Amino acid sequence: MNNSLGHRARILIVEDEPLIALDLEGMLLEADFEVVDIAGTIERALAFIELGKLDAVLLDANLKGVSSAPVAVALAELGLPFLVLSGYAADQQPEAFRAGSYLQKPASPAQIIKLLNDILTEKQV
Repeated sequence: MNNSLGHRARILIVEDEPLIALDLEGMLLEADFEVVDIAGTIERALAFIELGKLDAVLLDANLKGVSSAPVAVALAELGLPFLVLSGYAADQQPEAFRAGSYLQKPASPAQIIKLLNDILTEKQV
């Protein structure tokens, strides 16, 4: 998706399951997003966020059995939009995830793309 800055929206995928991550990457590339990286750990995600070259983050709620809430906190502090994907209902998740958009798995590619476009549009307003 092209944004008002004249470039494809730069998305970081935070997902620890390689097959899911590759599916998400393919889906985003097909929808004309730029995938800057796939981070499978909290540490790697935080390192990419610090670089500051992102427009939004697609965030798995649970990485290798650990909540990715610290990533959500960092994103909220920077005002960077994010979409949380989880197999659990939103009300079963940490408060930190409420700063972003939330989608329960399984989610269709159309749902994910629509919500990403929505949060990117909100960021530009």
